[in-house]
Amino acid sequence: MPLTIPTLDDRTYQQLLDEALARIPVHTPEWTNFNRSDPGVTLLELFAFLTENLLYRSNQIPERNRRKFLALLGIPLQPAWSARGLVALANERGPRQTLTLNAGLEVRAGQVPFRTTLGLDVLPIEAQLFYKHPLDNPPEQLRAYYNQLYASFMKPPLSATAQLYETLPFPTPGMGPVDLGQDTVDSALWIALLVRTADKPEANTDAARQALKDCVRQQIGGKILNLGIVPALDEAQRRLAPGGQATAAGGPLLQFDMPIGGTLPTTASQRVPRYRLLDAVAPTDVLAQPGIVQITLPAAAALQLWDNLDPLETGVMDFPPALEDTHLEDRVLTWIRVRAATTAPAATTAPAPATVRARLLWAGINATSVTQRAHVANELLPSGNGEPDQVVMLSRTPVLPTSVQLTVTTNDKAEVWQEIDDLTSAGPEVPVPDPRQPPGTPIKPNKRVKVFMVNAESGEIRFGDGQRGARPPFGAIMRADYDYGVGRDGNVNAGAINSGPALPAGFKVTNPVATWGGAEAETVSAGEKQIARYLQHRDRLVNMADFETITRRTPGVDIGRVEVLPAFNPELGDNDPGDSPGAVTLMVIPQYDPVHPDTPEPNGLFLNTICDYIDARRLVTTEVFIRGPIYKSLWISAGIGVIAGHSIAEVREAVRRALLQFLAPLPSLPDEVLDQQLALLTASPGTDMRRGWPLRKPVVGLELITVASGVPGVLLINGVVLAEGSGDPKPQIDMRGLQLPRVAGIAVTVGEPLALDQLRGTVATGQGEPDLTPRLVPVPVIPEECK
Repeated sequence: MPLTIPTLDDRTYQQLLDEALARIPVHTPEWTNFNRSDPGVTLLELFAFLTENLLYRSNQIPERNRRKFLALLGIPLQPAWSARGLVALANERGPRQTLTLNAGLEVRAGQVPFRTTLGLDVLPIEAQLFYKHPLDNPPEQLRAYYNQLYASFMKPPLSATAQLYETLPFPTPGMGPVDLGQDTVDSALWIALLVRTADKPEANTDAARQALKDCVRQQIGGKILNLGIVPALDEAQRRLAPGGQATAAGGPLLQFDMPIGGTLPTTASQRVPRYRLLDAVAPTDVLAQPGIVQITLPAAAALQLWDNLDPLETGVMDFPPALEDTHLEDRVLTWIRVRAATTAPAATTAPAPATVRARLLWAGINATSVTQRAHVANELLPSGNGEPDQVVMLSRTPVLPTSVQLTVTTNDKAEVWQEIDDLTSAGPEVPVPDPRQPPGTPIKPNKRVKVFMVNAESGEIRFGDGQRGARPPFGAIMRADYDYGVGRDGNVNAGAINSGPALPAGFKVTNPVATWGGAEAETVSAGEKQIARYLQHRDRLVNMADFETITRRTPGVDIGRVEVLPAFNPELGDNDPGDSPGAVTLMVIPQYDPVHPDTPEPNGLFLNTICDYIDARRLVTTEVFIRGPIYKSLWISAGIGVIAGHSIAEVREAVRRALLQFLAPLPSLPDEVLDQQLALLTASPGTDMRRGWPLRKPVVGLELITVASGVPGVLLINGVVLAEGSGDPKPQIDMRGLQLPRVAGIAVTVGEPLALDQLRGTVATGQGEPDLTPRLVPVPVIPEECK
């Protein structure tokens, strides 16, 4: 039986007043006027009011004691998380020179402060990105025209036909992410480094324009180009290797190269562009999460293009794309080609290495990463009193972990104290010999003496008791430098970061994509509910309940469902839980997905947040796979009969809604309705429909009939037709591994069920197979102009 908090006295104001009035005839029978206008009654009302307040405060004593006992357990609440993001700086009208900005630069989105986490060289140039997009089914007349125009390029050993393309900017409005392998003719993204629009040549001559370009090349030669990349984060899988870090399906980074300019040979077969591979460093895999790639540019003399390029060669083969705007072409300093890395074939007989899939959402130069934080410098704290277990409070919360720097000044001598995770591991204030050791044993010094512990959620700083950590001396002056955040308010939209008080003149800043990861601190009630679980797992992932409980506490994400599959490796193909000792698979589903509201899917940022949180809490020998569900498309056609007097439209819609809710991956029905449906079904042991459709539970047509017949107003079920994808109807569709049902189309009709061909004809089919025709000679198409 669970313990309940006792109530010392639950009497209300009216009960106290009525009891006092009832005592009047007993103690003062001469008092006969009990009306509210009597002064004596007024005094009784006043004392009843005061007594009720005293009882309320007395009833809080057990609650305060309970919270105090819970605090003694040392279980802190989850602090708020600060948002992260990318910003791009632009030196549009500042000095024509490279300026180096250190990390910690403050930029703002309104009143919300952010600080850069990576220093960068802001190059005095502009950049525009393009890709060669293939023309879909060009007219044969147009293809024949360009084959004839570029006949000199179509000779062996090149190709017999032209691959027509158009040059599109990246990102292209309304086009979404660009897949370098499928949406381009050369599997590349091209970055044009340009002279700034504000920089004008001294004269309108080729020599003056060349002189301006050479001047700019001198400024950027040998510098570091910070390239920000945001991938399309729809790859719903992550892996935590035993004893290692998280990896994603994507692996290697991108490759970057630059043209080797100069004079091309006069022989037609040798006029092939050559490129040099650039030195690029990235702390993270930018194909799995947004990040910064630091590219070292070559010397100024190597930032040249070709000086004898034929007009017909522009944009052909591996040359940079052709630009329609001649003014833009005149400002090009050089190009950077971005390609996906290749992986070696699995065997020597493999035809060619495979290309890593790269789907990019945004890219830009002069970029750096930011975190939402504000800095507090030199905050004066209460002076030390020399007592054990001293506690001081910081004025601003939530405090960002590891950001507190504490300075303790004693007798005009300032000393920096060290932050520690647990005071029990600190050394004594005065070195003492260990009585368990023989006499003469040297005392081992413990450097972790002048330490403190920080509660990031409450801003509490706690010191030792002398035996475990030093005590701040009496009268010691304590000052703290630290950072704090604003939690969920740091998640701002794209373009919201637009100012910086310390930016040089002529500089602009913006965030090309929305920031992410900001979350509020854990509430007291939510933290108390986790105490029993915490005492069981001690914040360590050991059994199934630990994995589910700790994963659900991941700050910064709203998790709708967690399924733990022990001894299951989803990369082994068709296998069942129990076949892979040492492996644990977590299937996670977000509470809401704006792209797929009925069947939510996690994206890369969602999985990365969970990955980072549970990595430090798992056993080092445990291999963890974090996946989203694999949805299997189903088609359902039901024929019903309606009881006379009921609205056919309402009953038909109710049946459709009941079937969709029954197959939903997340629970969406009240408990009482679910209980009614569960009573009608024979579910396999251990399944719980309140969590959503159970894993490995097949979709059975007879169960759908049972669900539909339970809807009020349904007279009978004429039949339910169930099919998978483009297949034929089946009485049962099995679910394996991480598969869950996704209703691609559903029809509920009065009478016989609608034929599946008719149902599928009303729903757009999926995309066709990718075009595997070799793309050999990319040829730019000159757009037609209206006159």
